[in-house]
Amino acid sequence: MLSYRTAGESHGPTMLAFVEGLPAGLRVDTGFIDAELARRQGGYGRGARQRIETDRVRILGGVRAGITLGSPVVLEVANADSRLDDPVRTPPVTRPRPGHADLAGSLKWLTTDCRGTLERASARETAARTAAGALARCLLREFGIECFGFVSGAIDALCEVRVDAASLAALRAARDASEVYCPNPETSARIVEHIHRAKTEQDTVGGRVEAHVLGVPPGLGTCVQWDERLDSRIAAAVMGIQAFKAVEIGLGTDCAWRFGSQVHDPIEHDRARAAEPHLGFVRPTNNAGGLEGGMTNGMPVVVRGTMKPISTLLRGMPSVDLVTHAAERSQYERSDVSAVAAASVVMENVVAFEVARAFLAKFGGDSMDELRAHHEATVRLACALHGDGRGGPAVSR
Repeated sequence: MLSYRTAGESHGPTMLAFVEGLPAGLRVDTGFIDAELARRQGGYGRGARQRIETDRVRILGGVRAGITLGSPVVLEVANADSRLDDPVRTPPVTRPRPGHADLAGSLKWLTTDCRGTLERASARETAARTAAGALARCLLREFGIECFGFVSGAIDALCEVRVDAASLAALRAARDASEVYCPNPETSARIVEHIHRAKTEQDTVGGRVEAHVLGVPPGLGTCVQWDERLDSRIAAAVMGIQAFKAVEIGLGTDCAWRFGSQVHDPIEHDRARAAEPHLGFVRPTNNAGGLEGGMTNGMPVVVRGTMKPISTLLRGMPSVDLVTHAAERSQYERSDVSAVAAASVVMENVVAFEVARAFLAKFGGDSMDELRAHHEATVRLACALHGDGRGGPAVSR
């Protein structure tokens, strides 16, 4: 079972990800992982911390000569701004920020100092999750599965982007050219304007981000247990990202405002495309976001997440001092005006990790050779059942 855990504090010495369940023989592309970490640091509206850090992955275990051993893989992303034990540079925080974990954590751990809570609750932790997801994507790419994340809106700026294999390269180029990782130039410019306004008003900006996964075979996930449904796993992974308040798959909440005939995707079969990952079962629409009954149906997986504005405002918000209980403005910790671009990178990678987890659960194998053999055998059986893509008869079962 593929899984990961993270450790580390925002201003501690390092962030760690402990990844377990990868097969032996997977080539680890550290350049790709570093590129994802660098993207996570970017985006208009980021704070001074990103000028201090230069995130790079260091592999501490589970890999030999760039190849996984089948044992747990330990990933490290070191913190250049390591000052947790310095009481001058990391003083107590007694005026909690509304919207942050400060107050809830202080009440949970029975302390008037929010420092311990905020250091672990910080979104700096997502560097480790991004590294873990990028590592999992090394496996997905071996089977032609591609992930694409981007920002699709903020405040009143919103775009609808059609993502498919034909448009993927152009959309990636447009996203990477955007200051806020939005592939639509007009929407990107408007989001930048909103963030600039927030900067001048000492406010913050959230936004909507999307992740699309292409080339996913049908049958990943299950309907057997609620917590093993792939949509359930993806939803938990996305909601677990700091500052995320909503997650949608496919049409998401728009389903509430339509009749069933306007929601469910008609099923068609194209015998000539039976050798493709969807086995020839195609849909004119993808309102389900590639997931039905907790399982992939062969269409691209489409996930949207909503990130709230960051809770650290330079101008502060009404709060209280936990020591005196006197009314005060919330304390300021160096932060971003907007991290929605970075959030799109994190979401892209945590969604990818869950798809990789489901892929391994279905096809299995202790080594990449076994995994490829199991995958190829399943594809052969599926093609025999539904036609071989060359007009041959399907095998009845």
